[in-house]
Amino acid sequence: MRWMGGVAIGALLLGTAPLAAKTPEQVAEAALEAAPVFDGHNDTPIQLRGRYHDVIGGFDFEDTTDTGNPEATGTWKGRAMHTDLVRLRKGHVGAQFWSIFVSANLPGPEAVQATLEQIDVTRRLIARYPQDMQLALSADDVERAMARGRIASLLGMEGGHSIGSSLGVLRQMYALGVRYMTLTHSKNTPWADSATDTPEHHGLTDFGRDVVREINRLGMLVDLSHVSEETMLDALDVSRVPVIFSHSGARAVNGHARNVPDNVLEKLKANGGIVMAIALPGYVGEAARQWYADRQAEKARQDALWQGQPDKAAAALAAWDEAHPEPPTTVSDMADHIDHIRAVAGIDHIGIGGDYDGMASGPVGMEDVSGYPVLFAELARRGYSQADLEKIASRNILRVMRAAERYAAAHRGDPPVETPVPD
Repeated sequence: MRWMGGVAIGALLLGTAPLAAKTPEQVAEAALEAAPVFDGHNDTPIQLRGRYHDVIGGFDFEDTTDTGNPEATGTWKGRAMHTDLVRLRKGHVGAQFWSIFVSANLPGPEAVQATLEQIDVTRRLIARYPQDMQLALSADDVERAMARGRIASLLGMEGGHSIGSSLGVLRQMYALGVRYMTLTHSKNTPWADSATDTPEHHGLTDFGRDVVREINRLGMLVDLSHVSEETMLDALDVSRVPVIFSHSGARAVNGHARNVPDNVLEKLKANGGIVMAIALPGYVGEAARQWYADRQAEKARQDALWQGQPDKAAAALAAWDEAHPEPPTTVSDMADHIDHIRAVAGIDHIGIGGDYDGMASGPVGMEDVSGYPVLFAELARRGYSQADLEKIASRNILRVMRAAERYAAAHRGDPPVETPVPD
């Protein structure tokens, strides 16, 4: 036994209690303190359009828990919003891609105008809260905002219909701050197939490939959520930059067409891109997906039975809903998607893209943006290290952004992709 200062070192060692192992909650907390959540998709802007017609002078983004309309019970307006500054802080959200979404049913010129209006209202919202939010146009901007305690706020355009099939419009959207574009939404564009529409182009057209090339040249991100599998594969073939899925799950876990199949996950690994895991129950829990399909079938049946009598059809569907409640989707179900993406593509290819305020509710336990620590604790419980959790929270998406920025810097001298406008 060695002695130091009259004290037996061995005795000290024997008498010292082992350090307590960190709980999953502590591992998650440490990870989110070091690397706050950088969420890929939040639909607050379309809530502002739908609820307030983009007039936000009296809108309080500090607390939106009272935004449900009692007179609109049973509709989306009857529900309170999922997002506000208090709950973003509670959820450890340090950066957010705000979704610039307009209906895919709008014709080209109207879609472009509505998209510009949504960029405007989102930038006005960010500017109203300078102590809490900061517009970010680059990965460096994101890290600077986080370091100042601000929520880095980025713009992501959801749907290629928003550019009206014009590369000139795409370039102007980038100039206004848009840093990703989802190639389609729920319907095909004239140049790309959607996951939820009848195949028309079987992937990307030649113009669609030019869109991907120009997105790369600008330094934007190509977002493949909402696109068909063929479009995913075509875009991965064309893109010279890592792509993202801003809010998608794994199709092997939930078979919805909006989710990413394994062959694409394998190709994504070589591309360097990421899937930002979605929280929307119908895309997360397979039981919920089956329930939605059954409900659609029942609605069609009641509409056929009660043609011309919509009140009776609605009453019959309400009775079916009462007898067939939606099965719960849980945080564990969402973690299953992350497990699968890790198994196929690897830990470097996972992010978070909740889709809050674009759905009725998140999974049980993380119904709104405040619930992210619950998910990260569940992942820690499954053996994810603090370093793994930091990658999922924000380090992976920051790496992807930097890759896009490096490519754009290296190709700054390349001429813009030009296509003729119609006569």
